[in-house]
Amino acid sequence: MKTYQELLAEAKARIREISVKEAIALKQSGSDAVFLDVRDPQEYNLGKIPQAVTISRGNLEKNVEGQVPREKAVVVYCANGNRSAFAADVLAVMGYKDVRSLREGFSGWVAEGGEVE
Repeated sequence: MKTYQELLAEAKARIREISVKEAIALKQSGSDAVFLDVRDPQEYNLGKIPQAVTISRGNLEKNVEGQVPREKAVVVYCANGNRSAFAADVLAVMGYKDVRSLREGFSGWVAEGGEVE
């Protein structure tokens, strides 16, 4: 049996993470990367990264294909970087090739002064 922390460590070992500073630079560069918010509705209703696609983690596998093209670069984020790590891992299994998880999550984005809508 594995603990949550063990599963999280394994997922993080398989994915690429991006820092908030790197994500802000990517967003400001005009890149067409999709920012994907996997927090729950009551969380993203309080604010999100501008133009982010919102699909809660529990509905990701069912809904992502209709909203995020596989050929796009994707930056997945949640509150603190854990759910997004699991989500990035699943997206890779689903065939998304350029997926990164925002290491510090939305809380880190806000702390760094990232734009919020």
